[in-house]
Amino acid sequence: MKSKKKSKPEVVMKVKAAPYAAVEEIMEKKLEDIATVLSASGDHKSKLYEDVMNIVEKGLFKIALRRSNGVKSSAATFLGINRNTFTDKMAKMGIKCEKSKE
Repeated sequence: MKSKKKSKPEVVMKVKAAPYAAVEEIMEKKLEDIATVLSASGDHKSKLYEDVMNIVEKGLFKIALRRSNGVKSSAATFLGINRNTFTDKMAKMGIKCEKSKE
């Protein structure tokens, strides 16, 4: 009788899914705190979704620029977007690009 082994793709998918689940859990906990702080303003019309998405996007751009030592094309590749899109969004968010001097 043959033993049932998991196929390689199924095993790989489970291994890849584990970090995503952990990150999702971490993000949800942090977002709960962020939502509490941002919603404390008491405005009648909430902009919570828009505010959080802007904060996340700006944070990702800054991380990408740091990891690429200020090289926009590398930062765009890191995020999986086109360099022109990266540059346009960077300008709209008011992010300055300063290359690291190492």
